[in-house]
Amino acid sequence: SAGVKRLLMVAEPMAAAIGVGLPVETPVGSMVIDIGGGTTNVAVIALSGIVCDASIRTGGDELDQAIVQYMRKTYSLLVGEPTAERIKIRLGSTVPLLPEEELDVKGRDLVSGLPKIVRIDSAGVRDAIQEPISRIVNAVRRALEMTPPELASDILEHGIVLTGGGLPGMYADSQIGPGLYLALGSSLAQSGCLLWLLHERVAWASMQKRSW
Repeated sequence: SAGVKRLLMVAEPMAAAIGVGLPVETPVGSMVIDIGGGTTNVAVIALSGIVCDASIRTGGDELDQAIVQYMRKTYSLLVGEPTAERIKIRLGSTVPLLPEEELDVKGRDLVSGLPKIVRIDSAGVRDAIQEPISRIVNAVRRALEMTPPELASDILEHGIVLTGGGLPGMYADSQIGPGLYLALGSSLAQSGCLLWLLHERVAWASMQKRSW
């Protein structure tokens, strides 16, 4: 009834690249990181195809679960996933913040069973989510290791596009390789979708990736 006569399936990273306006049909290499709730997909795209990719079963939901377990073990406080997501958005980071931020969190005391309020800081949350964040960074590194040198040079020049709602609002500055950084900013919390990741501190040539 909608008049659709032909339906084509498109990989999520390719759809994201087309949606943001990347030149997917050209020989210029583009990298897209799609961080969803349950999975993270990384793809290098050129000439209307995916040149290399990596996928892991780690996403925003696992970050939320890591925060839930952190609250249980550290504060004996039971919180739900919506509260954990709010903590992730407000305090989530992978590098020290200046100053470190704090947040009052409400939950149920596991000892007394009564409602309880505790104050937590961004340093503790950062330690709690370090393991899933490391898996995401390693997936990006694996994709870069498989990328041809010419396309790696394009990525170094033009940056990376981040899509998906798995890391809303988080501050990150994770080193993927020598001189290559993955930088996230809080603007993602407002845009909810896309952010250009510019490699402002890249000082290494693309061929340097062979030493990773």
